[in-house]
Amino acid sequence: MLFQYVKEPGRVLVIDDQQANLDTARMLLEAEGYLVRCEVSGRQGLDAIPEFNPDLILLDMMMPGMDGFDVLRELREQQLTQRIPVLFVTAAYDDMTLERAFDLGVVDFVARPYRRSELRARVNAHLRLKQTNDRLQRTAREREELVNLVAHDLKNPLSSILFATQMLRDGSVAPERIGRYYEIIQDAGNDAVGYIHDYLEQRAAQTQAVPQAGRANLTAVAEWIDRRYRERLEQTGMPLTVIKPPEPVTVSIAEQVLRQVGENLITNALKYAPNAPVEVAVHAGAPGYWRLRVTDHGPGLTESQQRQLFKPFVRLHSQRQGSNVERLSSGLGLSLAKRTIESHGGQMWYERGSDGGSSFVIEARAA
Repeated sequence: MLFQYVKEPGRVLVIDDQQANLDTARMLLEAEGYLVRCEVSGRQGLDAIPEFNPDLILLDMMMPGMDGFDVLRELREQQLTQRIPVLFVTAAYDDMTLERAFDLGVVDFVARPYRRSELRARVNAHLRLKQTNDRLQRTAREREELVNLVAHDLKNPLSSILFATQMLRDGSVAPERIGRYYEIIQDAGNDAVGYIHDYLEQRAAQTQAVPQAGRANLTAVAEWIDRRYRERLEQTGMPLTVIKPPEPVTVSIAEQVLRQVGENLITNALKYAPNAPVEVAVHAGAPGYWRLRVTDHGPGLTESQQRQLFKPFVRLHSQRQGSNVERLSSGLGLSLAKRTIESHGGQMWYERGSDGGSSFVIEARAA
């Protein structure tokens, strides 16, 4: 039976202008556990694909109007359908027909009248190939995403280590502050090791398949950003102001998540709003919510750039006259940050400041 070979029931679309042929194909395929949809013309079959999302198509070669070759040609021209395996169904064919069909992308033929064993073997074989290929592609995408996440999250603690190391090496640190720079190196190193553990060990073991619920002291997150980045910001002429309520504020997002996203926003300000003051504020949001706001007083973004801001792999550029073109987005950081916050139940957005600067707001439910 099918389920000995394929873990998921395959979705088979049958396109044939003869209702008797459709009925026979449906009976045989459903007996093997497939999910089947039948259409009586090439156009109706093509129109059914977005909704049904077939894993395989059984396509009659000879049909009035739009024949099997016409359908196949359109399938291969569309990105959505070009990878769906197609089996031609025909009662007779010659070498020229075979060559033409394979040139257009047919993967196999099924003779009619149908023989149950042949239909099962051919359909099952190509479904197994399709589903295996789909799993490999999903694995490749997940691996690429993991690499992107690790690289993105390691970049910030490593840059803090490099900054503190360079300051100590240059001898420009006042003696009473040397210990603070060693603390930055140690804390950032511990963060980097922690990220590696989380992403490479826990995710590999599939213990992080679902975002873990957490709680964070939002005030403590703002204080952590202050400790980690005040020296670095001041060194580049960017005074940091931290505004927080007198009492601790707890929200329903893990503290590590808020730290990672918060420092991503700070490092963006370091790169793209040099010599401009930075403000980190904790304040009330919508009823039952609190916000962490990171504001710089740099050039800000145009409306066009704002529409592209959170799209992955989109690089935005400044349009300030008299300056070299500077990247305002690495292409992944803000996209990953927004997705991370939303996956943990929060929200993140951009606001243009009254003075033309940029504010990024993280909102989370009070715990």
